[in-house]
Amino acid sequence: MKRLAAIGTALMLAAACGSDSPTTPTNNTGPIVFTAQLSANNEVPPITNADSNARGTATITFNVSRDPATGGVNGGGTVNFSAQVSNFPGGTPINLAHIHTGASGIAGPVLINTNLSAGSPLVLDGSGNGTLTVNNITISQGDATNIVNNPAGFYFNMHSGINPTGAVRGQLVKQ
Repeated sequence: MKRLAAIGTALMLAAACGSDSPTTPTNNTGPIVFTAQLSANNEVPPITNADSNARGTATITFNVSRDPATGGVNGGGTVNFSAQVSNFPGGTPINLAHIHTGASGIAGPVLINTNLSAGSPLVLDGSGNGTLTVNNITISQGDATNIVNNPAGFYFNMHSGINPTGAVRGQLVKQ
């Protein structure tokens, strides 16, 4: 009986140790990934014109220097953006896309730009769908640290020709 109790205690202690379990692995090195669920309803104010049904998803990957012991950001690096959008009017030009500072419901300033522009837009297909892929945009250690520490305080949005202040938006969520 004592042997069974000792085995049970050992198993409980092993199960409680650290974050090395396969269900909750530690990610102290490598990229830091965020997602955002984009919607015209998330814009401030919500979109009510031809872009009102637009939606999409974005994946934003930080390739920054990290402390292997803590996982904290300890240097700058680059950002990769991948976004898929749908339900825009066919042929819509997406003129801008970037990360802003701002909690849900608050419009804030641009922090990290993808470098899309009216002169070089992403033009959506005839069904109003498209994919944005932009890689190797510079990010500072300070900006990366601020976003990692409070992703909900930042959002990604994309601007269209008829919605120059933003057509779809989603708050960042760390994966």
